[in-house]
Amino acid sequence: MNSVAPATLSYRQVLFLAIPIILANLTQPLMSAVDTAVAGHLPGAEHLAGVALGSLLFNLIFWGFGFLRMGTTGVVAQYFGAGNNTSLVLTVGRGLLMGAGLGILVLLLQSPLISAGIALLGASAEAGEQARLYASGRVWAAPFALINYVILGWLLGCQRVRVALAIQILINLVNLGTVLVFVYGLDWGVSGIGRATAVADFSGSAAGVFLLWRSYRGRFADTSVAALLDTTALRRLVQINGQIFVRTACLLATMTWFTHLGARQGDALLAANAILLNFLSFTSYGLDGFAHAAETLTGSAVGQRNAKRLSRVIRVCMVWGLAGALLYALVYGMAGQHLIGLLTNQPDIQELAAIYLPWAVIAPLISMPAYLYDGVFMGATRTRPLMLIMLGCSACFLGLSLLLLPWLGNHGLWMSFMVFNALRGVCLALSVRPAIHETLTPQTAAAPARSP
Repeated sequence: MNSVAPATLSYRQVLFLAIPIILANLTQPLMSAVDTAVAGHLPGAEHLAGVALGSLLFNLIFWGFGFLRMGTTGVVAQYFGAGNNTSLVLTVGRGLLMGAGLGILVLLLQSPLISAGIALLGASAEAGEQARLYASGRVWAAPFALINYVILGWLLGCQRVRVALAIQILINLVNLGTVLVFVYGLDWGVSGIGRATAVADFSGSAAGVFLLWRSYRGRFADTSVAALLDTTALRRLVQINGQIFVRTACLLATMTWFTHLGARQGDALLAANAILLNFLSFTSYGLDGFAHAAETLTGSAVGQRNAKRLSRVIRVCMVWGLAGALLYALVYGMAGQHLIGLLTNQPDIQELAAIYLPWAVIAPLISMPAYLYDGVFMGATRTRPLMLIMLGCSACFLGLSLLLLPWLGNHGLWMSFMVFNALRGVCLALSVRPAIHETLTPQTAAAPARSP
């Protein structure tokens, strides 16, 4: 069923849409947290540092292809709002072909990718070896992880958020079970942690592809190869995804630089930053629930050509985003040290993480507007402003971190990251009105007319 009319778009309806997305999103850093917790209880800081480096490496690789999810959600949501199911199915089909192809390419290039990535991130020889062991198992997730992006984008675009949650729960349950078997049962160590994640991603992609086939098997049967490879549609898909890729690459470069500067300060500080980055992952994935709600509702409103509904979506989602950010800040402020203790039992790492905990406490409030406006721009498929703003903010982070690190140490690194997210939010807020106006003008209609 398509979205409700603007007058009936209540705070409760947006919350009911956002809650399953939030829960689904939170299962993704939960998988990373499980890996971190298992590694954090192995003897020596190099295991935790190695998993932190290996996880970041694959976050960089997989998030670099995050356009498969983001581009799919926005376009699917617009076709969903317009009632054009034929184009919706073709969009998802093109995304699946692209995701599988890129995943296979990662497998073929795994050796140079892993070697270059670990060298780029920088760490001690011991931590680098553990990261290599983790990566050798995790790399086999590549095709399945990228297919999962497309499946998730389809489900969010069609507002099937409970199904998205169920698939993410399945992935995490499989990961939890297999990581315990591989690490403690088979004694595969850090390599077992990576392999468990690959098995989990395979289970999610298998379930998602089956669900997609069952939902649209009739339309897939009627789809021709010529329609699937239509040059106009492919050109639009490449343009949107290319701009999202550049935007995401800038974000990942920022995270890589953050980790690199942390690694230069020693394995213990690298591990402490990794603990707090788990906090930030929970924050971003949780608040992204409201951003994803804004994304799919924005796309639906654009498909309907409904400016009033679009304004209402932004207003309601912003209020809920602020409430969520306040809740995160309270939880981290009151229970942050206890959460650190759950992720590692090594006193030196716990002590270092506690010193920099205040940055994780204020991060939700500073970062929330950037997350939410990301969703609005993605849903409207106004990806060029997103790309340009991210380019500028990343350059500012690079310069500021080099300036503040020698002066303030790790505090300067965290301060630079907070400025980066705050600047993103301010620039997107200033750009949203002209972007919306351009999106809703007839010349730039993103979705075709309603299909019969």
